Amino acid sequence: MQALVVLAHPLSDSLCAHLAHEAIDALRSRGATVDVLNLYAEDFQPALTAAERRLHYKTPEPGPEIVALQQRLAAADMLVLVFPTWWFSLPAILKGWFDRVWAPKFAFEQGTPIKPLLTGLKSCLVVTTLGSPWWIDAIVMRQPVKRVLKTGLVFACAPQARFDMLSFHQAETADGRQVEAFVGRMRKAIGRL
Repeated sequence: MQALVVLAHPLSDSLCAHLAHEAIDALRSRGATVDVLNLYAEDFQPALTAAERRLHYKTPEPGPEIVALQQRLAAADMLVLVFPTWWFSLPAILKGWFDRVWAPKFAFEQGTPIKPLLTGLKSCLVVTTLGSPWWIDAIVMRQPVKRVLKTGLVFACAPQARFDMLSFHQAETADGRQVEAFVGRMRKAIGRL
């Protein structure tokens, strides 16, 4: 098993960083080879360039840094995304990773319907932290991050992949016991990947 863990948080001592380390440990305990992509530590540039956009639906020729990231994603059976939900959305750096790396001719072919190309991906686990309570995310906002990731990205580009999402609500005020309980849920989810 080959897992790609993508961390999108600027602080190395954040709860998200802790959760990513726990996920890496759980994956390795299952015997997976783990590739860790820390978008901030690797200084990933999220802005889609003018040249990339001009070629978006043609035959894109991404730069070597994007090709290298695409190769890392293509090698993965499992994808684990760890990030904070800010303003009920993805952090800009993670959105940019999707914009630049999940490009046409690599992740999908444009058409109606879109033709998925990430056929090697077998599972995707999303781990996110939120400051809000569960009911604001689920009832008021109707889980926007889950809808975008599950339907707009993973289902469109890798419909064969099992999708699971764990949201740690009110994470900013969580105590150690709550963090450990969430880590336990995450380890169980990783055991099902």
